[in-house]
Amino acid sequence: MKLVVQRVKKAKVIIDNKVYSEIKQGFLVYLGITHSDTFEDVIKYVNKVANLRVFEDENGKMNLSIDKINGEFLVVSQFTLYANSQRGNRPSFIEAANPDIAIPLYELFISELSKKHIVKSGQFGANMQIESINDGPVTIILEKL
Repeated sequence: MKLVVQRVKKAKVIIDNKVYSEIKQGFLVYLGITHSDTFEDVIKYVNKVANLRVFEDENGKMNLSIDKINGEFLVVSQFTLYANSQRGNRPSFIEAANPDIAIPLYELFISELSKKHIVKSGQFGANMQIESINDGPVTIILEKL
């Protein structure tokens, strides 16, 4: 599993020229899933992203979690996080999980995160346009937990 987590002022997903979902301040999470990912991996990553302390406190230090700022999550599936471009110029995506593996784990990630947080999402497999205002910028890559 790989996550690219961006601290954002706001973000939205557009599908077919219509706003599909949007958030205000919080995290835009790009979620990549590989063949070997499990239910246990989902739980570990949900806990990690929910507890990241990268929002500024009253002293301007990155010390607060998303709960402390009443932030929201926007989760977008992104198989291209598993692109391998070591050979040639056309990336290979064979490390990305097929939909029969990826969809249930993607949905589980959203479901588990939604138990304690406001979570919006993209649409798995759709052609999406993502608009965001990165705050900081702060971008964290989570993998191999």
